[in-house]
Amino acid sequence: MKTLQTNRRGFLAGATATLALIAAAPSLAAGRTLNILSHRVHQTSLGEGEADLMAAWKQANDADLAFTTFDSNPLMDRLFREASLPETEFGVGYLVDNRPTSEIAKLFEPLDPWMEKDAIADFGDIAPGLIKGMTIDGKLIGIPVRTATQALFCNLDLLEQAGFSAPPTTLEELVAQAQKITDDKIATGMILASDLAVFPVMFARAFGGDFLTPDFTLLPDPAAMEQALTVLAGMFENGALPRSYATTKNDDQVTWMQQGRAAFTVLPFARAAQLNDPEQSKYPGRITAVGFPVAEALAGKTPMATVVEAWAMVIPANAKDKELAWSYIKQVASPETTLGMALNGNGPARVSTFSDPKLVEKNPLAAIEAEALANGRGAFPPFPEAARAQALFLEEVQLAVLGRKSPAEAVETITQRVTPLLP
Repeated sequence: MKTLQTNRRGFLAGATATLALIAAAPSLAAGRTLNILSHRVHQTSLGEGEADLMAAWKQANDADLAFTTFDSNPLMDRLFREASLPETEFGVGYLVDNRPTSEIAKLFEPLDPWMEKDAIADFGDIAPGLIKGMTIDGKLIGIPVRTATQALFCNLDLLEQAGFSAPPTTLEELVAQAQKITDDKIATGMILASDLAVFPVMFARAFGGDFLTPDFTLLPDPAAMEQALTVLAGMFENGALPRSYATTKNDDQVTWMQQGRAAFTVLPFARAAQLNDPEQSKYPGRITAVGFPVAEALAGKTPMATVVEAWAMVIPANAKDKELAWSYIKQVASPETTLGMALNGNGPARVSTFSDPKLVEKNPLAAIEAEALANGRGAFPPFPEAARAQALFLEEVQLAVLGRKSPAEAVETITQRVTPLLP
């Protein structure tokens, strides 16, 4: 019994000493944590482990980063809910450029005073159009960090099988090449998702039209939209768009291109690496991208206004540690971190990044993307009923493409249904 008591006393003494040492030792955990609401791509583009682009910032600020990630629409819903609370644990959120209406902008911290106090390095290098998209009612609420500039992707092997030596340079050439590849039974000419406004908007802009201009002019050139829908309907009728068009999603576009089931698609330039990945694609190195072409009548006269989606970093107005949040935004928006993210596949918001030798060496499409970005803009401007307006627009587009309405009827109905929703 004595031995047992002695051993027990010895154990307790040793345990107490160990706990005392642990308490006295400096903590390995960071002193504070910045909670971030984002899409997964924003986290992965910053790297991990030894490739962590924020490692030095974390050490300098004695801070950790905690990402909570969602897909785009759920992310926007969560971000707006958090920013509407009396207080939120999230210091930074990532906001899509087609969402900040005047009311939504009030949920976020105006950033002009932070710029005056502690400016982002070489701020003028960030594409001016992207900054304008995040300036609501004269107040800057977000710092652009990621762009998704749409490109026309094509499979060079399939083009060569059909007798074409180069990608199309006009919209008419695109339609002709897609149709011949279809008719020759090499592949389906083109694959497009039916649930995104990007694609009918791109075709309308190729004819000099649009769905909705930045000043909220609906269908500024109805004839151009009618031409666009006529082309899409003809491609569907002739098999150059798949019979499954009505249910085709964005991920289907990637899969079809990787498998060689389609010769053309429209996706952000950043998808080039995925489409050419030897572990996923049957055509590594043979799927290239060009700027989406305009119609012959506009070639050399009017540049293509390709669709560009942009993400920006915002600070909820009810955030606790805004100083740490701004420090994070300033670092992520810096030239060096922008380049690092671009090398990880992020679409940079800085113009100069596209010409950096490191990026050009890794991404031969950088110059083409920079040219497309220079004239690009969002698919439509933000307004309270934007989501509903897009849904109505796509409903009429589908009816026209599937041949259930004439393009002229669809254009007329778009005007009738969307006009009451405009601000």
